Amino acid sequence: MTNSVPYSILDISPIPQGFTAADALRNSLDVAQHAEQWGYTRYWLAEHHNMTGNASSATAVVIGHIAAGTSRIRVGSGGVMLPNHAPLVIAEQFGTLASLFPDRIDLGLGRAPGTDQMTARALRRDLLGSDDRFPQDVRELQHYFGPIQEGQAVKAIPGADTEVPIWILGSSLYGAQLAAHFGLPYAFASHFAPEQLIDAMNTYRNLFKPSDKLASPYAAFVMNVVAADTDEQAQYLFTTLEQHFARMRRNTRGQLPPPTSNMEDFWEPHERASVIRSLACSAVGSLETVKQQMQHWMDLTGANEVIVTGQIFDHQARLKSFHIAAQAAQSLNLKLSV
Repeated sequence: MTNSVPYSILDISPIPQGFTAADALRNSLDVAQHAEQWGYTRYWLAEHHNMTGNASSATAVVIGHIAAGTSRIRVGSGGVMLPNHAPLVIAEQFGTLASLFPDRIDLGLGRAPGTDQMTARALRRDLLGSDDRFPQDVRELQHYFGPIQEGQAVKAIPGADTEVPIWILGSSLYGAQLAAHFGLPYAFASHFAPEQLIDAMNTYRNLFKPSDKLASPYAAFVMNVVAADTDEQAQYLFTTLEQHFARMRRNTRGQLPPPTSNMEDFWEPHERASVIRSLACSAVGSLETVKQQMQHWMDLTGANEVIVTGQIFDHQARLKSFHIAAQAAQSLNLKLSV
């Protein structure tokens, strides 16, 4: 049996060089409004901190901004880094969002800090055991989103009875195992850490336990998409992301750089090799090229949904890339055994 594939967007509200966080947030809303017209299923925002190139640190606030400026598309986190927050705070934030925008809010959860250790300490004050508590914190969140129980002392208001859909996110086998154990949907961050993508998808499906939230496995993966009229134009735009990843390795991340016509003058051979590995799960090119590359990754993963992300310096080029990505995704087939 062949079904069409849902396709979605992951955004970090990138701040290009010479622009501000306000510009980036306006651009994100513009992308989301177009994405709604182009048939995208959901628009997720990622939590990062102390990064001058990202404007999505106050993730719940940005989700509210995007949801208020759209009408149908699902909006959520990809993800909230739960160890940075008390579960009750997240339950209240997302319970509020779900009350304002019914049946449109997703809560994707990760257990990484989304930043460096010094900033993580500033966020959490106490790092002791914060990652180890992740499974318990997920269960606590589920409790807050459910019906209020007799004698329940601590309640999330808003939050109770909203049943906000929770996703587990990850870039290793840990998240796959946890999502399978809890019977929750799962999304893999293959746009920057593709090495364990296939193993994680297989682990999730093989270990999945049906729950009252999900009867059968539902897995998504994230891939970089940089699309343009020609392969050459797309490759040129893609050099922005390549520079950005190389700068991450130098610890000089900064704002999103403009593309360059000569990457060989920019990076060292070892940097090039490392970046190519990290960005392996990418579709870069014209519509036909992107179609082929997307289908390749869908066939490899057997995923239920593809989530695309694209850090492109010029906003209009970024919009066009997401439009082409939507056209490519509409042609994909999901092969299900029934």
